[in-house]
Amino acid sequence: MSGHARRRLAVLLVTSLVVFGGMTAIAGAQESGPSGSGPGETVGGTVRVDAGETYQGNLDAAAGSVVVAGTVEGDVSATAGSVIVTDSGRVTGSVDAAAGSVVIEGAVEGALTVGSASLELREGSRVGSLEAGAVDVRLDGAVDGDATVGADTLVVGPTATVGGSLTYDAEEFTLSDDASVAGSVTRDESLSVAGPDVFGSGGGPALPSIPSWVGVIYGALVNLLLGAVLLLAAPRFARDVVATGTSRALRSGGIGLLALVGTPIALLLLLLTVVGIPLSIAGVVVFAVLLWVASVYGALAVGTWVLSLADSENRWAALVVGVAVVALADFVPFVGGLVSFLVLLVGLGAFVSVLRERTAGGDERGGDAGATASGPEATA
Repeated sequence: MSGHARRRLAVLLVTSLVVFGGMTAIAGAQESGPSGSGPGETVGGTVRVDAGETYQGNLDAAAGSVVVAGTVEGDVSATAGSVIVTDSGRVTGSVDAAAGSVVIEGAVEGALTVGSASLELREGSRVGSLEAGAVDVRLDGAVDGDATVGADTLVVGPTATVGGSLTYDAEEFTLSDDASVAGSVTRDESLSVAGPDVFGSGGGPALPSIPSWVGVIYGALVNLLLGAVLLLAAPRFARDVVATGTSRALRSGGIGLLALVGTPIALLLLLLTVVGIPLSIAGVVVFAVLLWVASVYGALAVGTWVLSLADSENRWAALVVGVAVVALADFVPFVGGLVSFLVLLVGLGAFVSVLRERTAGGDERGGDAGATASGPEATA
C-alpha cells in the first residue's frame, strides 16, 4: 500500500468521523461553550471558548465546529467538521484534531497533530511542532520544532518558518524562497503520518504493504462466518429471505435501493429533534450492521441461484458458492464494485420484504417463502 493510498485511507476514516460532527451541527442549532475548569467533554453544534475566556484543563470536543478564541490551559482533542484557533486563541498544551478543515491563526504551544481534508497555518500563527496527514496543507505561520506532513498538495508560503526539519510526502510541493526552514527539507515517500490519537492508539510504525487479495479473502471468510451464524440462528427467516431474493430479484433490488436511500434520510430527519439524537446515532450503527447482513443474504441468494442451474439445492453449498462468486468479482476492475452493490440491493430488499411481512402479521411459515412462486411468472 503506497504512502498516498495510506493517506487517502486515513482521510477517509477521518471523514467518517466528521459525519458525526456535521450531523451534530445540524441537530444542534444550539451552541455550547465550555466554561470554568476541566477536564471535560463537550458535544454540541458549536463548541466555543470565547475571546477573553479561560478554560482550565483538557478539552475533549465532538461537534459540528470547535472554535478556540480564548485560552485553553491544557490540551484540546477535537472531532468535528471544522476546528479553528482564532488569532486571539491560545492553547497551552497540544491539539489533536480529526476534522474536515483545521485553521490555526493563534498559538498552540504544544504539538499540533491533524488528520483532515485541509489544514492552514495562517500568517501570525505559531505551533510547537506539527504532524499532519491531509489532502491540502498550507503553511504560512511558525512551527517552533519539526514539521512532518503527508499531503496531496503542500504549500510552504513566504511567511512560514520552521525551527526544525521539514519532512514531507506530497504529490505537489511548493517551498517559497522567502520561507525559513532551520533544518533539512526531506521528502520521504514511505512517510506514514500517525494522525491524531483520537482512538488512543499512540501512533506507531508505518503500515505494512498488504496485497489486495489478502483483504478479499479475509472479507470472504468473515462473510462465511456471518452467513453460518445467520443460517444456524434463524434458518426459517434466512430461507424466506433467500426465496424472496431469488424469485423476486428485480423487485427486491428496487426495495433495497429505496431502503438504502431512504433510511439515512429518515435518520437525519430524526436527528433534527433533540430527543431523537440518541435514537438516530443508534440507528446509524444498526443500519451499518444491517447492510453487512443484507450483503451476506444477497450472496446466499446468488449461490442458491447458481446451484439451481445444476438442479442442486443445499443452503451451505449456496453460502460458499455465493460468497466465492462475490469475492472473485472483486478481482475484476469496475465489475467487483457493481456486483457487490447489486447483491447488497437484492439482499437488503429481500430482508426488508420478509421482515415487513412478518411484522405485519404475515404467515409464519416453516417452509420457503415464495417457494410456490417460482419461475418467470414470480418475478413480477
